[in-house]
Amino acid sequence: MARMTAAVMLVALPLMLAGCGDGKNAQKDAPTRAVVTAKVHYEPLTPTRSFTATIRPQIESDLGFRVAGKVAQKLVIAGTRVAAGQPMATLDPNDFKLQKEQAEAELKASTAALAQAEADEDRAAALRKKGWVTEAVLGKQHAATEEARGRKSRAERALELASNALTYATLKSDVSGTVTLVNIEPGQVVAAGQMVVRVAQDGGREAVVAIPEVQLSRIREAKAEVSLWSNPGKIYPAKLRELSPSADAATRTYAARFTLEGAGPEVEFGMTANVTIKSSGHDQAARLPLSAMFNQGSGPALWVVKSDNSLELKPVEIISYDGREVLVKSGVNEGDVIVILGVQKLDAGQRVRVVQN
Repeated sequence: MARMTAAVMLVALPLMLAGCGDGKNAQKDAPTRAVVTAKVHYEPLTPTRSFTATIRPQIESDLGFRVAGKVAQKLVIAGTRVAAGQPMATLDPNDFKLQKEQAEAELKASTAALAQAEADEDRAAALRKKGWVTEAVLGKQHAATEEARGRKSRAERALELASNALTYATLKSDVSGTVTLVNIEPGQVVAAGQMVVRVAQDGGREAVVAIPEVQLSRIREAKAEVSLWSNPGKIYPAKLRELSPSADAATRTYAARFTLEGAGPEVEFGMTANVTIKSSGHDQAARLPLSAMFNQGSGPALWVVKSDNSLELKPVEIISYDGREVLVKSGVNEGDVIVILGVQKLDAGQRVRVVQN
């Protein structure tokens, strides 16, 4: 009996070992589950927008004569380079010379009158000490002297004003720059303060653009770039310098001025350009199919396919749901491969066969 049992075991042992080996091989060679996947890609929540702009100088001044008169000479034209203190136009100086001569004559007369009044006051004071005139006479003479002194002071100021008016008859540039507009011709009569010449000061260039109301919330923090129509391949970084606080009555848009960085002489005033507004990079999200979401009651998550084709469940932060899509803020990385179909049938660590969507 013992010999029979031993013989049976010797026969059964190889069969058992063969059966165990087949089980392990069967488990190892079991077919993997095919899954449809997609790659995670983060992009700005708000799209890039472009607006048509015009290149303008950063500082542009309207200059005019400080006195009224008839234009005698126009010394510059549009496009002329001017230096600080350079004459640009003159008025007919004849009337201003006459006014100055009149002021000079008045000053001479007032000076003589003051000298006479002071001499009379000195004599009246001497006579008063001797008792030959009354105190009232001395006071009256003192008042006359003060009046003459005031008349001389007014004459001096009038002469200064007349001299200034003669100087103002020549319009000079306050800064170095380029003349962009000349609004006079010889013989034309201009008023004081009337715009005569427009000068763009040397310095930065700016792109002036009209911004619609819906873009105001992001334009202050967005990145801007400017490209010229004449040279679209050249990109200039830009920075918002000024944004109008009120909308234009006709277009209902807001005027914005972007300063161009690194702009050279190739950027001429009046050129047409494109201002491109890009997201600052802080408001990015991944737009994924809603079918990729998996929730076991602990919050939304995604199945991520690792490099060895095994699965890992990662919780994610959702910004919003948009129809059949979901906007994911964080939780998965750029380029991660996620399962987008059949997520309820998967288990952690399970090996899968990737099928690109």
